[in-house]
Amino acid sequence: MRRRYFLYGAASVLAAPAIHAQTRRERTLKVVPLTSLYSLDTIFNTSLVTTNHGWAVYDSLFGMNSKGEIKPQMAEGHTLSDDGRICEITLREGLKFHNGEPVRAQDCLQSLKRWAGRETFGQTIAQFIDDWSVKDDRTMRIAFSRPVPIFLEAIARGSASFPFMVPEHIARTDPYKQITDPTGSGPYKFNLGEFAPGSFASYSKFMDYVPRPEKADFTSGGKIAYFDRMEWPTIPEPATAAAALTSGEVDWYEQVQPDLIPQLRKNKDIHIGSANPGGFNGILRFNHMNPPFNNVVIRRAVMMAVDQSDYMASITGNDATAYTGCKAMFPCGTPYGQEIGAEAMQNNMDKARAMLKAAGYDGEKVVILSPSDVPTIGPMGEITYDLLKKLGMNAELAATDWATLTNRRALREPVEKGGWSIFHTWAASTIISTPVEHFAIRGLGQKAWAGWFEDEKIEQLSREWMVATTPEARTAAAAAIHARAIDQVPFVLCGQFQIRTAYRTYLSGAIEGNAAYMWNVRRA
Repeated sequence: MRRRYFLYGAASVLAAPAIHAQTRRERTLKVVPLTSLYSLDTIFNTSLVTTNHGWAVYDSLFGMNSKGEIKPQMAEGHTLSDDGRICEITLREGLKFHNGEPVRAQDCLQSLKRWAGRETFGQTIAQFIDDWSVKDDRTMRIAFSRPVPIFLEAIARGSASFPFMVPEHIARTDPYKQITDPTGSGPYKFNLGEFAPGSFASYSKFMDYVPRPEKADFTSGGKIAYFDRMEWPTIPEPATAAAALTSGEVDWYEQVQPDLIPQLRKNKDIHIGSANPGGFNGILRFNHMNPPFNNVVIRRAVMMAVDQSDYMASITGNDATAYTGCKAMFPCGTPYGQEIGAEAMQNNMDKARAMLKAAGYDGEKVVILSPSDVPTIGPMGEITYDLLKKLGMNAELAATDWATLTNRRALREPVEKGGWSIFHTWAASTIISTPVEHFAIRGLGQKAWAGWFEDEKIEQLSREWMVATTPEARTAAAAAIHARAIDQVPFVLCGQFQIRTAYRTYLSGAIEGNAAYMWNVRRA
C-alpha cells in the first residue's frame, strides 16, 4: 500500500497584513492517517502508514524529481569509475540525527545494507555487489562485480520499502527483526514518549535539519517543516473522521471512504483531491507455501474467475470514473503494462470450476485475511470470499484490523495453525512499474514478500533486466517476465483505481508523490 497535491496559495501583497501570532493549534498539522500506526520500521513493515511515517522522520541519499531525474539529497554527489564498477557517494556537511550525532558514511552504508537484506529491489542489486566499504566519515564506496546502471535509481526510488538513512547501531538490526527506535535525520522528529500504538502519534519539527537549497520537487530538494508539531490521531470510524475534517478539528483526512465524498464536496472549505494521480492497483495475494495455492492450476482457476469490476465497484462506491480494468500484471499505463492477460483473465466461472476440478482441489480450507479498518482494502476480501464460495472452495473470511493482518501474514504455518491463504492490498502504479520493483511479481521464495512466491526463471530475467545496457534488452526481459507471471500467477490484479483525499483549503504547498509527504505543507 507509499500521493497528495495542494494548490499553492499566496497571501495578498497589495496591503500590509496585520501581524498574527499563530496559536498552538495553528502551528500544529493534524492528519487522520489512512490506518493506525503501529510499526515504526519501514524495512520490516511495508504498510503505507509506516512509509508515510518514514518520510517524515528520515531522509535519503538521493531523491527523484517530478521528471523522474535522480537528484542528490543527503548526498553531496557521487562518482563512478570508468568501468562502472566503483561508485563513491559523498555526504553533505552538517547533517545530524535527531539524537544530535552527526550522520556518517558508516550509518548510511549500513542502512543501505539492511534495506538490501530484505527489499526485493535491494536484494537483486546486492547480488552484484562485491564490497561495501567506507573511505572516511563522509564517503562510502560500493564495488560491483559488473556495472549496475540502475543502482542510483534503485536507492533513489526504493520500492515496497525505501532505503532511509538511520544510525549505524540501529541499521545493524536484522532486517527480519523489527526496530523500535525511530531516530532519523528528517525534517520531523518522532515523539516516542507520546506514541500510543493504534491510536495516536506525534512529531516535532527537527530544528537542526539542514534542507537542501533547491525547491522541493517530489522526493528531492528542500524538505521544510513549516509546522512546529504534527499529530496523527487515529479515527477508525470514517464518518467521524469526515466530521472532524468538516469542523476543522483536523486539517487533512488522508484517504476518504467513497460514500463520504459527495457530502464533503459540498463544503467550500474542503478540497477533494486524488491520493495519487498515478492510481493504485488492487492485489489478491496467495500464500504459495501451503495448500491449496501451492498448486499453480488452482491459482489459475481463481484468476480465470475474477471479475475486476466487482472489486473496483466495492472500493470506489461504484464510481465508474474512479476505476478501470487492466488484464495484466504490470499496471496499465506504465511502460510494461500491456494487457496480455485477456486469455487467462476471462471472468468465466464455468472454466474456473473445470480448472479447479482438474487441479484436484479436495476441500482444503482457504482463510482470507480482510482488514475491516481499511475501506479501500477490506471490501476486496469480501468479494473474494463470495467468489471462492461460488467456485466451490471451502472459504473462511477472517476480518481483522490492518495491524493484526500484517502480523498474521508473516506467519508461515498452515491455516490449521493460525496461518492464512489470501490477503489483499494495493500498490501505487509508480512503485510496481518495473520488474525489480514489483514486489508481488518477484520469485525470491523464502526472502520474498509475504506469500513467498518462488520462481528462478523470473529471478534470472529480473537480473537480466537490471544489468541490461539498452532499452531494447530491458523491454525484452520485461516482456518475458510478464508472460511468465501470467502463467505462474504470483498474484491476481483486481483492477486500477483512484483513492480520494480531503483537506482544508487553508493548506497549501504539499508535494505530489507516492506517499503523504508532509514537508512543505503550510497553513495559509
